[in-house]
Amino acid sequence: MNQDTSRTPQHKTGSGFGKESTAAEVIAGIDLTGRTAIVTGGYSGLGLETVRALVSAGAQVLVGARRPGHAREILEEAGIPFALPAGAEGGTVSVGALDLADLASVTSFADNFLSASGESGAGLDILINNAAIMASPEHRVGPGWESQFATNHLGHFALTNLLWPALAAGRGARVISLSSTGHKLSPIRFDDINFDTGYDKWKAYGQAKTANSLFAVHLDFLGRDAGVRAFAVHPGGIMTELQRHLPREEMVAAGWMDQDGNVDARFKTPAQGAATSVWAATSPALEGMGGVYCEDCDIAEPTRTGSPEARIRGVDAHAVDPSDAARLWTLSAEMTGINAFG
Repeated sequence: MNQDTSRTPQHKTGSGFGKESTAAEVIAGIDLTGRTAIVTGGYSGLGLETVRALVSAGAQVLVGARRPGHAREILEEAGIPFALPAGAEGGTVSVGALDLADLASVTSFADNFLSASGESGAGLDILINNAAIMASPEHRVGPGWESQFATNHLGHFALTNLLWPALAAGRGARVISLSSTGHKLSPIRFDDINFDTGYDKWKAYGQAKTANSLFAVHLDFLGRDAGVRAFAVHPGGIMTELQRHLPREEMVAAGWMDQDGNVDARFKTPAQGAATSVWAATSPALEGMGGVYCEDCDIAEPTRTGSPEARIRGVDAHAVDPSDAARLWTLSAEMTGINAFG
């Protein structure tokens, strides 16, 4: 396997931000005028707050949405501008159809963006692979792929590779891959990646989140010579539409809320949850860094195995292993037939 001897250390930097920081706070003072960003699922929960922050800093943001009409309604209701008055400056948002479980849709979305960026001469400066499903009932997409792995990982893998020409043309582009502490639930099951021998919704989610982290590790290794850096991000626990497949009884049993539906105080607000993605995508302090897993607006520490916080804090070794990252990349390229570096 490729040996990456120049990888960014998986240790805190002392960013000055933390668990309660908001997306608006971490982007304060950063000017994204003239920069272009794509945020998948950027109309709900963390995605919406991520888009709000990027637009507020002057970026032109394209939201990839499975239901584009619904996404436009939500973004309009949020007051995020689709256009500015003549002569005005600032960021705006637009929406494109994108179903991450459908490679034809992913290809169409990327082709449309590349065509438009080719005409304008603009590259892609920020790609935030935010959209996800969690603990969903067993479902197969495409040629029999398990849906959480397909949607959360393979769709974003294909999208990023298809957008590579625009990323390489950007000015030090960054790719953010949304992982979570769910990665602690399962490594990559290379011998049964589609759960053909028995489905477990949480292990399937865990594998997908491990894949999101490993994707950032190897993309950073492949892309850094072109100035493209990648980061995996754990946003924290936030109550959003991501929990739509979970019955209240299960969330109560997990301690996420009480019997009356009051969310546990450990959970972040959506604005706090979006902060680490926005920080990783825009912070000048991360220049020259990449290929690491981040949480609470800083690079995370490795998990302290056996500690009381091992399940909820830090990154497990299997989610940042360079050999597994390279192996997963090769497998993902074989499954999708897409590889910008092949």
